[in-house]
Amino acid sequence: MQKATSALYRIVSGLILGSSLFMSDAAADGLAIDKVYHPYVQPLEREIEFRWLRFNTKDSGKNDIYRLGYGQSLSADWFAEIYIIGGNEQDELSADAYELEAKWQLTEQGEFSADWGLLFELEREADRPNWEFSTSLLVAKEWGRTVGTANLGLAFESGSDIEDELESFAALQLRYRYSRALEPALELYSGQNTLGAGPVLMGEQRFGIRKKLHWEFGTIFGISDETPDTTLRALAEFEF
Repeated sequence: MQKATSALYRIVSGLILGSSLFMSDAAADGLAIDKVYHPYVQPLEREIEFRWLRFNTKDSGKNDIYRLGYGQSLSADWFAEIYIIGGNEQDELSADAYELEAKWQLTEQGEFSADWGLLFELEREADRPNWEFSTSLLVAKEWGRTVGTANLGLAFESGSDIEDELESFAALQLRYRYSRALEPALELYSGQNTLGAGPVLMGEQRFGIRKKLHWEFGTIFGISDETPDTTLRALAEFEF
């Protein structure tokens, strides 16, 4: 157990250091903190998802970002979801963008030493013809009750009033499966204007066959000057 923990520490430290160096001059112009995706698809799965971020900036003060989505599996390997993305402009909710998302599970869980997947996202701003396409490599590996997950991605932005730009980003998570109802985790997010890390709690509650509520709540602390000092993130997924 001690050897496994030591090996896990070295692997995670290497991932964090590598992602920090790789992302030091690249990634999204906005805040890169969102959620960490796992590479798995469940056949016949449907879900309603809600996400919330809150952070403060010197220029605009308190900011909230909301995502409301509906998704379902298309096959045993593909899952698709559509989102409405909103904010708190002038203390009023507004629909700022729309997003299509598709996840492709590349390997069966446990087939190899790590599980692999790909994520594709296409986002369009609601009031301007600005687009962003991104793709991420999803990797997950288990060590007993400990699970390490990495999302490593590239994004391309294009539009009428922005310069075409290729960006990169990363999100890492180390999670301990204490119980089905409670799983503590540590997360790290890296991007051009983002470098932050912090604790996250998550869990799920089942309501019968194929019905469950998955929840997450975390606090991500800024490490770089460009990152907000504190970012709160919450997620709720009802799967049915």
